[in-house]
Amino acid sequence: MSPLDGLLVLDFSRVLAGPYCTMQLADLGARVIKIEQPGRGDDTRAWGPPFVGRESAYFLSVNRNKESLALDLKHSRARPILDALLSRADIVVENFRPGTMERLGLGSREVAARHPRIVYCSISGFGQTGPRRAEAGYDAMMQAEGGLMSITGAAGGPPFRLGVAIGDIATAMFAVQGILAALVARARDGRGQQVDIAMLDSVTALLAYQASSAFATGQTPGRLGNRHPSIAPYDTFAAADGDFVLSVGNDDQFQRLVRVLGRPDLGADPRFATNADRVVNYDALRGDLSPLFASRTRQDLALADPQLAAREMIVPLEHLTAGPIRVLGTPLKLSDTPARVRTPPPVLGQHTASVLRDDLGLSESEILALQRDGAVA
Repeated sequence: MSPLDGLLVLDFSRVLAGPYCTMQLADLGARVIKIEQPGRGDDTRAWGPPFVGRESAYFLSVNRNKESLALDLKHSRARPILDALLSRADIVVENFRPGTMERLGLGSREVAARHPRIVYCSISGFGQTGPRRAEAGYDAMMQAEGGLMSITGAAGGPPFRLGVAIGDIATAMFAVQGILAALVARARDGRGQQVDIAMLDSVTALLAYQASSAFATGQTPGRLGNRHPSIAPYDTFAAADGDFVLSVGNDDQFQRLVRVLGRPDLGADPRFATNADRVVNYDALRGDLSPLFASRTRQDLALADPQLAAREMIVPLEHLTAGPIRVLGTPLKLSDTPARVRTPPPVLGQHTASVLRDDLGLSESEILALQRDGAVA
C-alpha cells in the first residue's frame, strides 16, 4: 500500500509546477490521469534538445507514474467524458491563467457545485485574488520579483537566477502540502475545497531568514556568492585540484576543523572565538583558511559516497518509445506506506482508450467515433 492508494487525480496542468505536483501525488500512490491536448500534449513534450528518441528529456523528468488521456477540452463531445471522470475524481490540479477553467465550465465553483468532495488545486503566477491575478507568471520573473535573485550571485556582481526552476518546484511542493491538508480536512467534514497556490507567494516564502533580517534591520540583504550571511566559515574554497564547499555550523565544529588543519591557534584567536565573531571578521578568517586548503586535494578534504544510489534516488525505467531511461527517485521515504516509482512517463494519449473503456465503459465503436470526431486521440 502507498499513502494515496485509491485516490484519483485529474491533472489538467502542464510545463513544470503542476506536473511536478501531480508527479509527487502519483509517487505517493494516487492514480493520475494527465489530460492533454490531442496532437500536441504538454508544452514540454516539444522542449529540447535533449530528446530521448522522440521524447523530450524535460517531459520525462516530471511525468512518471501517470496516464495520458488526449482529450480536446473545447470539443462538444468532451464534456460527458469530463463529467464522468469528475464524478470519480478526488483531486483536480490545474495551472492555467485564472479564468481559463471558468471559461471551459470547469472552474472550482462549477466543479464544487456538482462534486463537493473534490479537492481542487489551482496553481498560477499570482494567485486567484489580487490586482495581478490575471497576469501570466514564469519562473525567472518570479525569482526576480520574489527577491530570490537579489540575494543570488557574487558579492558586488549582477543578480543570478538559480540553475533550476526553483520557483516552479517550490510552488509544486506547497501545492502538494495544500492538497494533503485539504484531504485531511475532507476526512473530517466530508467536503473538498479549493487550494490556491501562487508562484510569487511560494518564492517569497523561501526567503525565510533573509526576509526576517530585512524586517529586523530595514536593509535589503545583498549578494554574498556562496557565503552564508549568518554562519562562518560556510562558503566555497579552492583546494589544489578544484573547488569544494565547507559548512561549519557551530563553534565546536570550528575547533575541530582548525585542529585537523594543524592550526589550533586559530581556534584560540579572539576574532574567531564564536560564530558571531567569525561572521564579523570573515575576511580575515578566509585569508587564514584559504592557504591551508590550497595545498590539499578535495579527496583529502571531502568524502564521496554512494548515498543517492543507496537511497534509490536514481531509478531505471523502460519507456514505451524511448527505451531504457533514468529518472530521479522520490525523496519521500515512508516506513510503512512508501512512495514508489512504478511506471515511466506516458506517450501522448497512451491511455486514452483504456480510460474510456475500463473507467467509463465505452465500447470500441464509441471510442473510434470520438477519435474520428477529434474529441480524443
